[in-house]
Amino acid sequence: MDDGVDGAGKDIRVRLAQRPEADALLGRSPLAALVGMLLDQQVPMEWAFSGPYTIAQRLGADDLDAYVIAGYDPEAFAALLSAKPAVHRYPGSMAKRVQQLSQYLVDEYGGDAAAVWTGVDDGAALLSRLKALPGFGEQKARIFLALLGKQYGVTPSGWEEASAPYGETGSHRSVADIVDPESLGKVREFKKAAKAAKAAK
Repeated sequence: MDDGVDGAGKDIRVRLAQRPEADALLGRSPLAALVGMLLDQQVPMEWAFSGPYTIAQRLGADDLDAYVIAGYDPEAFAALLSAKPAVHRYPGSMAKRVQQLSQYLVDEYGGDAAAVWTGVDDGAALLSRLKALPGFGEQKARIFLALLGKQYGVTPSGWEEASAPYGETGSHRSVADIVDPESLGKVREFKKAAKAAKAAK
């Protein structure tokens, strides 16, 4: 699928994985972007967003396909994510989540991940769609909405407010703000400080 994450017929340039081939997939594949966001917990951000490329490679494909993943034998898919180097710190549970997300996309959007946001002209409505995705809670949905708005050109009315505080211009709160190694470092420092502040309460 080479129609770009925004569905506008162009590839998007991102630096989320900090690996050219993995970032190229994230830039052209809506499903890869969603799966990267799903994997983004309890592992470094660039590890999570490299995951979709690793999964595609192990499937012998150039892109992820929701139908293929949803229909894959669960034990075999878990083994695929668990092979060294593992796709995630918890490859078994994450394999299940990736399959659940893919099945939801098949059932609700005909397997087209971009259909989650294509044609949605209201930020709050898009946030609701993202929160309905398996594995996407409130925070993850807001971060992904900010990522869509800041880097993928998906800017429905009110997206900044709906993704708050992650949609804030000039911030370094989340993966939505990573555009190069320097910004990755700033986001990591922000997360570290936030974690320390929470622990101090």
